[in-house]
Amino acid sequence: MVATQASLDTALDAIAGVEPAFAKTMERFGRPEPRVRPTGHVTLLRTIVGQQVSVAAASSMWRKLEAKYGEDPDLAAMAAASDEEMREAGLSRQKAGYARSLARLVLDGEVDFAALPEDDEAAIEELTKIKGIGRWSAEIYLLFSECRADVFPAGDLAVQVELGRILGREERPPEKLVRQWAEPWSPHRGAAAILAWHSYNAVPLD
Repeated sequence: MVATQASLDTALDAIAGVEPAFAKTMERFGRPEPRVRPTGHVTLLRTIVGQQVSVAAASSMWRKLEAKYGEDPDLAAMAAASDEEMREAGLSRQKAGYARSLARLVLDGEVDFAALPEDDEAAIEELTKIKGIGRWSAEIYLLFSECRADVFPAGDLAVQVELGRILGREERPPEKLVRQWAEPWSPHRGAAAILAWHSYNAVPLD
């Protein structure tokens, strides 16, 4: 788990013991803090709403959705909604389809956020049943909402860029190579991604 500073620090120390470049990165940029999101369908619905739009646009769309379907959106109402009704709530036709997919799968019990498989790959497979939720979105959910320590979103561009920098590669490495690099960091690969995001956005301490 990477839900607390203590658990994240333990994981960071472990990967720094395997890869000295991580220790140097923490000396330069400090340690990241945990990033924890709520579990459940609301977080995945917010992910769908926020896809391919700015933070401000996503916030505006979410407010419209809440106004129409509630802070914990009424899944039954969403599952039955027409494209026009969803458009009134701020969603494009495509996102409306994704939101209905999420609502129906949860209502039918095909996706149970309270009982996702313990195996990470099996959990990813279950989450990607939802239209609009790909592997990256599923991995982000499992890492930040369920705080699974070994989930590693290698398809994230910032993770690729920063791990390339940390490990001395001039060009952004492809996802397949990043996953290969990360194998020795298991079972703490999530901490490597969190550190990569931290150093990607941080100002050097020195």
